[in-house]
Amino acid sequence: MNTEIYLDILRRARDVTRRKSPEKCRTNSWFLRHGIAAVHRSFWVKDFLAKYNVTKMEHPPYSPNLAPANFYLSPRLKSALKGRRFCDATDIKNATEELKRLSQNDFQENFQHVYGRQQEFIFAQDDSFDGIVV
Repeated sequence: MNTEIYLDILRRARDVTRRKSPEKCRTNSWFLRHGIAAVHRSFWVKDFLAKYNVTKMEHPPYSPNLAPANFYLSPRLKSALKGRRFCDATDIKNATEELKRLSQNDFQENFQHVYGRQQEFIFAQDDSFDGIVV
């Protein structure tokens, strides 16, 4: 994503926030959950956030509390590939067939677990997450 696109997204998010939560905008009591991508650290994005006095909450470089794939898909993929050597892409594809056997119910259970972990993370941060605009 380039900086211009991201700035447009920020402008639209700011407009939506002003429209849906005018009091939070007036008191600057809302937060922007900000990622660690290069575009998020660009001069123009930092300038925009400073200009509009946007309080940003940095996303940790690695947060198992917020990464659903770390709980479910990655461990299964790793176990299917662990200790094996592959001659070509077909061998790797065959080794990952286990992922195709996962049911919708398996995914739903995983996301319920992740949701619970996210709630624990949010409550552990006290009221610092109260202003997140979704």
